[in-house]
Amino acid sequence: MKDQAERLREIIDSIKNYKDDEKSAGALTEKPGSRVIAVTSGKGGVGKTNFTVNLAIKFAQNGLRVVIIDADLGLANVDVVMGKMSRYNLSDVINSNKDILEILEEGYEGVKFVSGGSGVQELVKLNKTQLVDLLMKLGKLDEEADIILIDTGAGLSENVISFVHAAKEVILLTTPEPTSITDAYALIKTITQRDKAKMIKVVVNRADSAAEAFNILDKLNIVTQKFLGVRLQKLGYILNDASVARAVKIQQPFVISFNRSEASRNLNDIALTLMENKEFSSVSVSGIKMFINKLTSLFN
Repeated sequence: MKDQAERLREIIDSIKNYKDDEKSAGALTEKPGSRVIAVTSGKGGVGKTNFTVNLAIKFAQNGLRVVIIDADLGLANVDVVMGKMSRYNLSDVINSNKDILEILEEGYEGVKFVSGGSGVQELVKLNKTQLVDLLMKLGKLDEEADIILIDTGAGLSENVISFVHAAKEVILLTTPEPTSITDAYALIKTITQRDKAKMIKVVVNRADSAAEAFNILDKLNIVTQKFLGVRLQKLGYILNDASVARAVKIQQPFVISFNRSEASRNLNDIALTLMENKEFSSVSVSGIKMFINKLTSLFN
């Protein structure tokens, strides 16, 4: 029987091999880009950014190169969770001709991140020439990362919906509170009205028990299937763990400061599930260029 280390090596190798896949012989070929995953929520305050940062670190600890793009227009907090102050943001690439690699900040375990700031809003104002220039610059991230996590805002704003639709994969975070579940359902409904084929993976954060989390996941899935005709992917849960709040106070990701906590173990299970995802293929790895191109077309 294979041990976990050997299984992890195989998973990582398979993910990296997808980046080298080519189309049939004789056709014009282009290597796929990074795996782009949007992380979102129906309402604020559910721990979305904290989840994104800690998930990125778990990916990195398993040998993957990860970049986070902070796309929350209202509360850009990736740098806060990382305990770092960003010198630049995306607007410096758009307005000051900075190279995308110049504005990349590096956090724990080599995870890199881009602060969005006002640059995210400015995406909607780009003309075709500026867009092509930006795509060329952002395309470099496909060489820097195996996985790019987009930390979106929360709620049903047009910005959030556009980011979600531009990504091939979506992770939706909710908590056991009724308002959070209701808002999560509203977001799912809005997303699937445009695209019923969208892969929506749901995580229950701050669950009091595994039984509570699975009950929420099952009920949410039943309701969405019945009324929306959409089947959700139950990705996992993170238990209500006091170490998470303690880590936030000292501005360290909990998988670093409390790596043996229940929350850290839960997040590791989620990371492994995503890495083993059988639906992940060269078809779904469209890269950051495709993401930005689709995003701007949705805005316009």
